Amino acid sequence: MGRQWRWLSATRMVCFIALPLCFAYVPSVLALTATINGIGGDVEDNISAYLESIDAEQYTQTRLEGEIRSRTRVAMRVYGYYEPTVEVEIEPAIVLNIDPGPRVEIQDLSINVTGDAKDDPPFKDALDSFPLKVGDPLVQPPWDQLRSQFSGLAIERGYFDWAFTKRRMEVRPYLRSARLYMDFDSGPRFRFGETNITGSHIVLDRLHNMQTYENNDPYLAESLATYTQRLVETGWFRSVSIRPRLTTAQELVVAPPEGGASPWWESATASQPKRPRISSAALASVLTINKNDDIRLPIDVNVDPANRHQFEVGIGYATDVGPRLRFSWHQPWINSLGHSLNHDLYLSTPEQRFTGVYNVPLEDPLRDSYRLQYGVRNIDDSDTRSMQGSVELARRWQFDNDWIQSVYFRTTYEDFTQGGEADKVWLYYPGIQWSRTRTRPQRFPLWGDRQQLSIEYSDTVWGSDAQFVRLTGDAEFIRTISNDNRFLARLSIGAIETDDFSKIPPSLRFFAGGDRSVRGYSYETLSPRNAEGRLQGGRQMITSSLEYQRRVRGDWWAATFVDTGDAFDNWGPHDLKTGAGVGVRWVSPVGPIRFDVAHPFDNDDAYRAHFSIGPEF
Repeated sequence: MGRQWRWLSATRMVCFIALPLCFAYVPSVLALTATINGIGGDVEDNISAYLESIDAEQYTQTRLEGEIRSRTRVAMRVYGYYEPTVEVEIEPAIVLNIDPGPRVEIQDLSINVTGDAKDDPPFKDALDSFPLKVGDPLVQPPWDQLRSQFSGLAIERGYFDWAFTKRRMEVRPYLRSARLYMDFDSGPRFRFGETNITGSHIVLDRLHNMQTYENNDPYLAESLATYTQRLVETGWFRSVSIRPRLTTAQELVVAPPEGGASPWWESATASQPKRPRISSAALASVLTINKNDDIRLPIDVNVDPANRHQFEVGIGYATDVGPRLRFSWHQPWINSLGHSLNHDLYLSTPEQRFTGVYNVPLEDPLRDSYRLQYGVRNIDDSDTRSMQGSVELARRWQFDNDWIQSVYFRTTYEDFTQGGEADKVWLYYPGIQWSRTRTRPQRFPLWGDRQQLSIEYSDTVWGSDAQFVRLTGDAEFIRTISNDNRFLARLSIGAIETDDFSKIPPSLRFFAGGDRSVRGYSYETLSPRNAEGRLQGGRQMITSSLEYQRRVRGDWWAATFVDTGDAFDNWGPHDLKTGAGVGVRWVSPVGPIRFDVAHPFDNDDAYRAHFSIGPEF
């Protein structure tokens, strides 16, 4: 203890000595500011931008006046002012009095695109949207932007022999005129050649089926980037590298950016919609293509297998279930066909479950697959006791609109006691589900939605112990206004139709209340009750929620909400349970953390705290 105290004391002493010194040393690098008279708008902003990097302490007064005057004139030329009069006052503050003088106008404008790009829509759109015309004042940014736009499009769309055969700006200030000439020759558009894949432990047909282009299709960098993304999403590979093949020893090196800066082609294509990009190494290979009559471009794909066994441990807490622990064992590939196997163990006080999923990908591994799911689950909570085992075989499709359709057949055995009534049932039932989830960004969505609809049917004709039709549906939406106002809406419904409700196990009955249902009420405590006051579960359920969040500072948000809903036996209950309250959200490094205090409207003296970690969906 003595050693620890002495170490802490020494640490405090160093902090007390060093901290004032840290505050005392503040570099005096201040941007130069000036009052500008006689000109405004974009011209004034450009002058200020040119002047702000001047370090006045490095100049004498005479030299400072000259530097300010020189930079001001350069800044004004960008907007066609070539003969301004600039008067500079240094003391007591920097003031610029400007007479802009006459402005140069465009007298002649000639822009031409030749080669295969002549009829390519993005190039035609760039020409059509060019804002300058004969008679307009000379403004250089659109001209420079068009030049960069042409070169960026050429790189993106496979015109690797492109060149500006003419690119000239002639300015004659004494005539107040400018002549602009730009001739862009794109040359031929290269096409995709044969794709060669090396390093794969998965059969090559699987990988070729995922290609986003065909042999002899016009080259498009976005197609390579999308193909890379699709290969990564399979989980089969640790790394994926795709590049056009180098076919000549002549090198035009494109060095990777230093210090994390953006690569040069980011600015070259700034006017274009943001698309996935290929690596600088791939770009370097493209630019070194030998100019010959063969415009087919071989593509080399190199992959590195992912670890065969991956483990993950998660610890969390929620008011509904208390502390919780999750252990996952993921095998992203178990054979050359790309089959995968996942196991998940979840432990909390009211619920324990073990589940497994065996996935068999089909022709398009990301979109089509068979899935075998199995698991056991034990629940001991309030009036519910249940031990359940299930096996499910499913066929899954993912469509181009991101909707996922799953057709499945499930077998379930459940030994349960609900509200004092015990039973054991075997259920065999098919079902179909449609779902879609979209979020951006992933960590804390500022925009997103989730929809899910399921229909299941069981019949004693094929040996099931209960006959029923069960429907569930969920919809959630997240929208953000001005980046600081976040709105959430949720609606959940469920219904089961059966002639013998006592044969329906707790896992298929409906309960409401809790962190993700109706806040202000305990977890799954809203449902019909028997004569003894025990929970029975409902035949129907509806819950909804509206929430508004306001960013307070950085990753901290304040929230207010109202939830309503119930589980019941007949549609149109007289009273839905309603709770409202306020909360705090913190977007932590481990995920969003939510703390709410809710008040149930049917109990004036009750308040309930809700705490959970993780995104809304």
